[in-house]
Amino acid sequence: MSESLPPAPERAPDFADDFTGDLSPACWVPHYLPHWTEPERSAARYRMTADGLELRIEHDQLDWRPDDAPLRVSNIQTATFSGAIGSPRGTHRHRPDGLVVRTATPERVLFAPSRGRIDVTLSASTDEGCMIAAWLVGIENTNEDDAGEICIVEIDASAVGPTTIARTGVKAHHDPGLTTDMSEVELPFDASRPHTWTVIWGDGETIIGCEGVVVRRVPQAPDYSLMLLIDLFETAAPAGAYPKTATVRDVRGWAD
Repeated sequence: MSESLPPAPERAPDFADDFTGDLSPACWVPHYLPHWTEPERSAARYRMTADGLELRIEHDQLDWRPDDAPLRVSNIQTATFSGAIGSPRGTHRHRPDGLVVRTATPERVLFAPSRGRIDVTLSASTDEGCMIAAWLVGIENTNEDDAGEICIVEIDASAVGPTTIARTGVKAHHDPGLTTDMSEVELPFDASRPHTWTVIWGDGETIIGCEGVVVRRVPQAPDYSLMLLIDLFETAAPAGAYPKTATVRDVRGWAD
């Protein structure tokens, strides 16, 4: 029997965006981890539509870093932090091969709760080689160990159909207090249509759900400030028709 998610708090959210009008600079930084690369490579391609924020991969878009090619990404995130150019300090040191800062990025925290609830409504891409993702990651601005990740959802375009396979869970990265615990879940719907994903975390537990139903309970949770990232990746060599797109409809968050 399916387990229902707890209802959202009755109070107004601490963070909310339905993507009407322009992309709000009070809510979002439209770059993907800009400190590890250059601005022309980290900048998001997007447009505002009647359905929300359309993230785009376009034919002339550069790889995020030449070292990672092929990898193109359009991302919005709720914080930035890095050390000086040449420093290894910065948010999400996700590679083991010596990442260093290429663009010094001032500390800027727009929304980064240490516990709470976030609801994200999005439509996955079905374009060749693409993946949509929503995730939380430690900023690492006060402690390099505060590096864990809650992967709310990752969906490959190739996994979308009448049913959809998604990845979800927790990744430890450099946090010695966490253990990576990721798994695939099968969803009884076509994820290219809008669906709401929810994460609730705190008190040593992470609950991840979709459309009001719990899909995973993970018996651990980061206990430090986490920034939100929502992104469209193209992880294969350029192919197929452009632009490739995914749509973010709505985001609401409550800091507990």
